[in-house]
Amino acid sequence: MSLSNLQAIGRLQAQPPDPAGIAKLLQAARQNLADARVEQISANNRFDAAYKCIMQCAMLGLWANGWRTSTSQPGHHQTAIQTLDQTMGVHKADLIVLDALRRQRNLNDYEGDPISTATLQACVAAAEKLLGHAENWLRARHPDWRIV
Repeated sequence: MSLSNLQAIGRLQAQPPDPAGIAKLLQAARQNLADARVEQISANNRFDAAYKCIMQCAMLGLWANGWRTSTSQPGHHQTAIQTLDQTMGVHKADLIVLDALRRQRNLNDYEGDPISTATLQACVAAAEKLLGHAENWLRARHPDWRIV
């Protein structure tokens, strides 16, 4: 579904890009990824930090394109992840992985399912890949913002 169609059904709202806000969000994503790498923290909390990095990158893509999710609507995490192909050109195969991590996050948060070592490693790897993609995309698409 296109971004304008998502706006028409209330899943997205138009918002002018704010380079300063995007820079702050990018820094927060970097910090969350760094936190996810701290081995002294539990797997659940490391997973949360890596997933938060993923969500912040997804929001960067929307914000840089003049959109934000309607957080009053359910499914705003899903919307942010599933639009990454349109906002930052993320490959569909990567979206499948990111959406699976979103579902695992829901199971952990709402049902208490523990995070396995393999799932944690997959989430950290996906966060690293998406953050690198976001930085490269911002550098190429908005070099005048000088935030990367």
